[in-house]
Formats: sequence, C-alpha cells, structure tokens
Amino acid sequence: MAVTDAAITRIKEMILGGELSPGDRLPPEKELSERLGLSRSSLREAVKALELIRVLDVRRGDGTYVTSLEPHLLTEAMSFVVELHQDSSILELLEVRRILEPSAAGLAAQRRSEEQLERLEESVHAVTADTDIQELVTHDLLFHSIITEAAGNAYLGTLLEALSSNTVRARIWRGLTQDHAVQRTLDEHQAILSAIRSGDTELAKALVTAHVSGVETWLRQSTAS
Repeated sequence: MAVTDAAITRIKEMILGGELSPGDRLPPEKELSERLGLSRSSLREAVKALELIRVLDVRRGDGTYVTSLEPHLLTEAMSFVVELHQDSSILELLEVRRILEPSAAGLAAQRRSEEQLERLEESVHAVTADTDIQELVTHDLLFHSIITEAAGNAYLGTLLEALSSNTVRARIWRGLTQDHAVQRTLDEHQAILSAIRSGDTELAKALVTAHVSGVETWLRQSTAS
C-alpha cells in the first residue's frame, strides 16, 4: 500500500470510529502526523485527496474540517472515482494516447524549432519538488501540448488534445494516491526533453510510451483490485 493510501486509510478509520465527526476540525498537521506515525508530506497528500472527494474541507487560514458527509455531497464528489474504476472507455482513451503520443514525440524530435524547445525547457523548469498535484498535471498538459505542436501535424494535434482533456481526472487521482508523483514526472519529462533536443526519434518515442503507460498501468491495477 502506498504511503498516501495508508494515510487516507488512517483518517478514514478516525472518522468511522467516531474519533472525528462531521464538522470537526482536524488536529494541527504536526500533531496529527505524529499521532498517526506518518510523515507530514504523506498526511498533506492524503488531505488533498480527501478534500478532492469532499470528505475534508480545507479552509485556508482556519484549518481542515470533516465535511457534513451528507450522502448527496459524497455521491456528487465520488462520481469521477466511480468513472475511473467502472468505465472501460477511460482505459481505451489511455490506450489510444499510448499509441499516438510516441509518434508525436518522434516527429517533434525531427521537426521542433528552437522556440518550441525553449518552451519545453521552461515547462520542465517550472516544476519543483514543492509543486502540488493539480499544478503538476497542468504542467504535464502543457508539456505534451508543446510536443504535439512541434510534431507539426494539425490532425494529430486535434486528436491528442481531445484525448488529454478526457484523462485529466485520472491523472490527478493517480498523482494524489501514488508516492513521489512530482519527482517521477519531472524525471520523465527531463528525459523526454533531452531526447527531443538531441533529435533521437526512437528514444523520444520509447520514453513517451513509458511515460503515458504509467497512468494506464495504474488504472488497470486499480480496476483489478
């Protein structure tokens, strides 16, 4: 079990066991992480995940609270999680991304301009160890869109734009529930950038295949579990 998953489970147990009730404020981060035996970074990611599905309400400058936990609130928020685990069309979209995006990267390695290369570098350098998951996914989308643009094929670009926009939620959820998501994505982007910069078509294609396969593999494993 990933560390973040363990943190989510521990908070859920506190709620189910009555230690935390609807409307209660969570203890300060340092105190709660020590009580649960978890790192503060793992706890922080768990809180982000539970905020996303409306179990927790993070109030900036005030604290983190358990929501009302009313059924309609949780049902609305959990709809996309159900979609990830039950809708095979998401997996099919990811399969198509895995087929098409490496080709775009291969073309980009041959056709990219210096201006496009500079923008790719800026996109990579904008990500740091402190980047949060939703911002990371925004940078990921930008990085891939620049590669698609550099491929110089408008039809391929239109297809990939549509595919990417329909897999954003899966990418966010994977990032929130897997450890080291930011560093992993940053390392992969840097390797892809290096291959495109050097004009290595086959390496660029192989690296993008592995990069895109990450979300697909995670989703298949989650669906099977």
